[in-house]
Amino acid sequence: MIEAIEIRNKISEKGLKVTPQRMRVLEAVYKLDNHPTAEKIIEYIRKTDPNVGSGTVYKVLETLVEKNLLNKVKTEKDAMRYDGTLENHHHLYCVECDYIEDFVNEKLDKLLKDFFEENQINNFIVDDIKLNISGNFIIHKNKNH
Repeated sequence: MIEAIEIRNKISEKGLKVTPQRMRVLEAVYKLDNHPTAEKIIEYIRKTDPNVGSGTVYKVLETLVEKNLLNKVKTEKDAMRYDGTLENHHHLYCVECDYIEDFVNEKLDKLLKDFFEENQINNFIVDDIKLNISGNFIIHKNKNH
């Protein structure tokens, strides 16, 4: 689990002022660990800081995304979720239980890279490829399901 000093360093390395709000939001994303929604992040933070404003959390999330400290992940249910893992990876999304799991596969990455090098798209330069693979886990991982 990521420590507070690491969170502080990540924020300051991006040229941002280290604020309690930024610390709490980033910590919440790491601790919740399942690509949480803004609502889940707010709920988590309010357990220790009941006065945190929803608008503040949304603003901090946008800043963290802009500064590449978080990524947005949109589910098939059009829910915006947040991901603290910045290394290249894909997502497995369980439609039934709304669980997202990171999926890393170097062979798939190479296959996709090679495919787009051989099959270039007119007037388009591919910078990054991220797959969202939808389906159902055989054993559901969402504790609420």
